Amino acid sequence: MRLPVEFENRMKDYLGEEINDFLASYSLEEVKSLRINPLKCRDDNAIDMGFLHDNKNVPWEKRGFYYDANVLSPGKHPYHEAGAYYIQEASAMAPVTLLDVKPGDRVLDLCAAPGGKSTQIAGYLQGEGILISNEIVPSRAKILSENIERMGVRNAVVISEDPRNISGKFAGYFDKILVDAPCSGEGMFRRSEIALNEWSMDNVKMCKDRQSWILDEAYKMLAPGGRLVYSTCTFSKEEDEINALEFFERYDDISYVKADVEGLEPGFDGIGYRLWPHKIQGEGHYFCIFEKAGDSTVKNMPCFGYEKGVSLKEKNTLKEVYDFIDENIKSDYFKDKKLLKFGDHIYAIPDETPSLKGIKVFRPGLHIGSFVKGRFTPAHALFMALTEEECVRHCDVTVEDGLIYKYINGETFNVTEDMVGGALSNGYYGIFVDGYSIGFGKLTGCIMKNHYPKGLRKNLR
Repeated sequence: MRLPVEFENRMKDYLGEEINDFLASYSLEEVKSLRINPLKCRDDNAIDMGFLHDNKNVPWEKRGFYYDANVLSPGKHPYHEAGAYYIQEASAMAPVTLLDVKPGDRVLDLCAAPGGKSTQIAGYLQGEGILISNEIVPSRAKILSENIERMGVRNAVVISEDPRNISGKFAGYFDKILVDAPCSGEGMFRRSEIALNEWSMDNVKMCKDRQSWILDEAYKMLAPGGRLVYSTCTFSKEEDEINALEFFERYDDISYVKADVEGLEPGFDGIGYRLWPHKIQGEGHYFCIFEKAGDSTVKNMPCFGYEKGVSLKEKNTLKEVYDFIDENIKSDYFKDKKLLKFGDHIYAIPDETPSLKGIKVFRPGLHIGSFVKGRFTPAHALFMALTEEECVRHCDVTVEDGLIYKYINGETFNVTEDMVGGALSNGYYGIFVDGYSIGFGKLTGCIMKNHYPKGLRKNLR
């Protein structure tokens, strides 16, 4: 790999005697990793698909594993379609670990696409609290929303806004904020030819300036006592240590937080932390953890739900939706959940949701279903978020019996009593592959009509 001369000279200045080891890392084979989804896998070590690398953990993420890409591609496995795991570069898992998310937190992922870190945050929230995932580019926000759906996340709101347009609406609201800032991508040269070809000092300067004002907007939204993690996948001091130091110096109530995580090394001048590709199994990343002074138990912004009168339960206009829930879902989750009509679509909104008036929203919560020609049809996302215990009726298929491949390909299939755990009855069924929810179908007689979305259908064999 031919690196930009100016970049290589800067790295020589940064690393001194380590430069040869650093440059040699670019000739090494790219390390592959994935992260188990605890919303689908109650046992973090439950998946054994033959390609986990001797169950070798990513040191800074207990649910992260390295895998051997020469054995099998996990992206072409039914468990991937079921959201049992997320394919994610190992170093990219560290920022969320440092964010220290707890169930019930209000969390903002400010630069969230394509969704690796948002879905990781959702795993730590365990369905409690709220995750607001923002992506300014609409096409990328769509991908973000799709990944949140695949991983079965219930309590996420996806928006697409410039941070300057939302900081006033969420002033002092979030307990945890992740700013995984857009950067010059120097740490991704081994993985991204685009990052390599687009690199220049002008781009570094542009990124540094953009990151600076993004941090300022994040500060406005951080609650007293809250934690903010700033991360990049670049080596540039301008984008990393200098930006972090300047942010620290701009605000009297901001302090650094120390981390004790395997593999992390102190950043230059002791500001923040780094992962170096010649020292760990992963790419280059920078992180800095900040905390805002104050009482973390005091919430500056109340949860408004949605504007009065918008809740479908309050208006009592869509009895068909509630009848469907009563007939098909056993979960207490939906008993007192506010539902929102968003065009022709129905969403269950997280309990912590504030007013989103004036904000471009892609996904205001868990998609329950839609009205098509006046009739309610359940959503794929709803069943992706359910467990077998929550479904009144469920159908179990396996990778071994091969039926899951028919389902993902959009085909109907025959159903036996063993597959549904009792007598066959017509109606909607959650479809599960080896215990992982992957969608739904509608049984008529012994034939399961396929409701796997057409846009997701594929032939995995």
